[in-house]
Amino acid sequence: MHPDVIALVPARAGSKGLPGKNIKDLCGKPLYRHSVDAALDAGIPKVFISTDIDEVFSHALPDCVSVVRRPPELAGDETTMADVLLEFLDSTLPAGGTIVLLQPTSPLRKSHHIQAGLTLFSGGDCSLAMSVCPANRGVLKWGQIHGDRFQTLSDPRYCFANRQSLPPVFRPNGALYVFDADTFRAKGDFSAASIKVVQMSEEESLDVDTLDDFRKCEAAISQGTPQ
Repeated sequence: MHPDVIALVPARAGSKGLPGKNIKDLCGKPLYRHSVDAALDAGIPKVFISTDIDEVFSHALPDCVSVVRRPPELAGDETTMADVLLEFLDSTLPAGGTIVLLQPTSPLRKSHHIQAGLTLFSGGDCSLAMSVCPANRGVLKWGQIHGDRFQTLSDPRYCFANRQSLPPVFRPNGALYVFDADTFRAKGDFSAASIKVVQMSEEESLDVDTLDDFRKCEAAISQGTPQ
């Protein structure tokens, strides 16, 4: 158990790619519930759902799960996660603590990923623990244009290297963030000062944005994703 930790599952109503996706039934329960259950299975004693979806308030949920109303002005397409988190911290969690952010569109994230993130963060020598997955190493060749000049994004030696010789690259997959509430409140956003990572596979990192994504998740859960 993690008595000083709370999990937050932010589930808004709006979605252009797949309307109503956060409450769409995925293998017997709403999409958002997969993240709630992963948090509970990881031993987190208190879970909050921040939402503007009326239906969620009528769902049967464990006593340790609380549904909080997200203000309409923080439920738009342009709303940032930082805005949502700051409002939640000010209105619901003034005492601080460790926050585990679990986006509901990552239903293949497992409880052991959450436990790994909490273990890393509890070590005390990082500002953030987050999940990542393998990415295309070819991005090391990329750059930006400044005037008529090409400026590489990484080590210039990678620009003309064979792709096979490039080092592995990872990207944040959005499934898991573990951070300190008071530090977030003070900075107004996540801190990149020192980040530790929980590695997830590309398959586990599927993010639901479209109906095709949703069906891939259905197939993965039905077949049994790696534990």
